[in-house]
Amino acid sequence: MGLGLCALLLTATALADPGGQDNPSTQDLFDADGYRIARFQAPVPETPPGATRLTTEAAARMLSTGRAVAIDVLPSPERPANLPDDALWLPPPHSNIPGSVWLANVGYGRLSPRLETYFREQLDRLTEENPDRALIFYCKADCWMSWNAAKRAAAYGYRQVRWYPRGTDGWTALGLPLRPSQPVPLAPPPEGNRPLE
Repeated sequence: MGLGLCALLLTATALADPGGQDNPSTQDLFDADGYRIARFQAPVPETPPGATRLTTEAAARMLSTGRAVAIDVLPSPERPANLPDDALWLPPPHSNIPGSVWLANVGYGRLSPRLETYFREQLDRLTEENPDRALIFYCKADCWMSWNAAKRAAAYGYRQVRWYPRGTDGWTALGLPLRPSQPVPLAPPPEGNRPLE
């Protein structure tokens, strides 16, 4: 099996229902702070605290005026740390809303310190440290990753957080185009934290 196909399967697994539990309790799905931590591909009924829900039409209008930054949070596997530098590795291909920034993996319910630092730094960069700059978070339809990311951005103090729950599925359903994209790279871990070779 090729590395690209393996990476694609890892992404699908991250979003998929892990199975084995038909009726998980709320404590199995959410952490104490209210972030979804399991079964990320499931209906998302409510707007995250501190965010405003957008329709496809409203998202398209905001983006056409340049008044907002669109942030795709679809997960993507990282290059394996033990892969030799000269080894070819390709993440699965992904397309998103034109003009979007892909901040992969920031929609998980629990972020490592490294991933949380990455998310905060990217939001600072994208908003030019302006907490009133509009941010539109999305993923796919029925994806809790965008819900978590929007909730987290609002908790960081961003005041114009928008949540587009239909994501790329809703965008294409309206006949709007997608463009190939690559995630903004995550800085490598400090030298002392790299695996031994």
